[in-house]
Amino acid sequence: MKFHWFHLMPYPYLPDDFKQKYRSVWVDPPAAELYDPVKGHQVYNDYLDQLEYAERCGYDGICVNEHHQNGYGLMPSPNLMAAALTRRTSKAKLVVLGNSVALYDPPIRVAEEMAMLDVMSGGRLVAGFPVGTPMDTTYCYGANPATLRDKYREGVELIVRAWKERRPFTFNGKFTQLRYVNPWPVPIQTPRPPVWIPGGGSIETWEWCINNDFLYAYLTYFGYMAGISVIDGYWETVERLGAEFNPYRCAFLQFVGVAENDAEAEKLYAQPAQYFYNRCFHLDPGFVGPPGYTSIETMRKGIQSAVRTAARKVQGQDLAWKEIIDSGCVVAGSPQTVIDRLNDMADRMKVGHVMLLMHFGNMKHETVLYNTTRFAKEVAPKLRHRFNGYEDKWWPKDTLKEIQTPAPLAAE
Repeated sequence: MKFHWFHLMPYPYLPDDFKQKYRSVWVDPPAAELYDPVKGHQVYNDYLDQLEYAERCGYDGICVNEHHQNGYGLMPSPNLMAAALTRRTSKAKLVVLGNSVALYDPPIRVAEEMAMLDVMSGGRLVAGFPVGTPMDTTYCYGANPATLRDKYREGVELIVRAWKERRPFTFNGKFTQLRYVNPWPVPIQTPRPPVWIPGGGSIETWEWCINNDFLYAYLTYFGYMAGISVIDGYWETVERLGAEFNPYRCAFLQFVGVAENDAEAEKLYAQPAQYFYNRCFHLDPGFVGPPGYTSIETMRKGIQSAVRTAARKVQGQDLAWKEIIDSGCVVAGSPQTVIDRLNDMADRMKVGHVMLLMHFGNMKHETVLYNTTRFAKEVAPKLRHRFNGYEDKWWPKDTLKEIQTPAPLAAE
């Protein structure tokens, strides 16, 4: 089992009365009133320090993603964050769970920038291609929800083909037409970096991932117990399509807080968890489900997107710590408690890649490091043996063994 340290980079200074004064954390919360760029300078540096620390603790991957116009996640460009990390890390893989391909015109820009990251990092890139939330795509960037998924898939096809062919070709798509496709640089990894597709439960996304040999990463913030039915649906689709069962072709996201005992867990993690669920997930329902964004087949199956579920669960109420823990949104407690819960997750979900939110809400920097350290030392070693009998085909393999870092310039 592999463990990846995932950072949302939320804004930690939303006011106590945020839910009362503003209708949504996404799309239209006024930055002039809420965002302090001087504080933001420190926030970004703390967050990069945390990602770098996760590598030193031995996490397999460090994860960034893409969101726009919100206080939930301060990464409109995950590539900028990943570029900074290429110079300050050397072992952990860089799991970039943006770029939202349909928002790039032309999408060949994604192929170029991700190839740069792969080269700069020495072949450590995992290329994530989310469709993007409806807030990011439809409302912040003005994308048409009815054509969004077709445009997205066409863009991914172009990017993957550009990486694999590595010679000039012409691309005549419905949304993008290019006489010359010839991106420089090309990735170190051959034939391409592994592709992960973050999703919220769309039926057609499962089939598309399986048919293209992409990893499916289920991103939800309500814990593995709530996510079992979606993962079950994915594995049923794997079987129906005759694909190989392999735990490493699937990933799942889980909040985790490791402490000495339940009392310390509540003391350390209750307030930041409540900040996340009650402020960072304060969503206007009008932004979460534009017509055309969800496919007809997914609606027929009754599967709700993670964003829509979040809006429904937290609208008009404040979640208490007991609710957050009892529902499994956050797995928290002693190392043994966390081990037991994640073993249960592995038994039920059979997911080989676990993305961990060790920072959430407005958690203090020192608490993040404490949580990160305890998980790495006391939890991960008890779980790494899970799924050792399977080959991970969705993970970088051609990483440069030795990266020659230029020596500092001598003082004159």
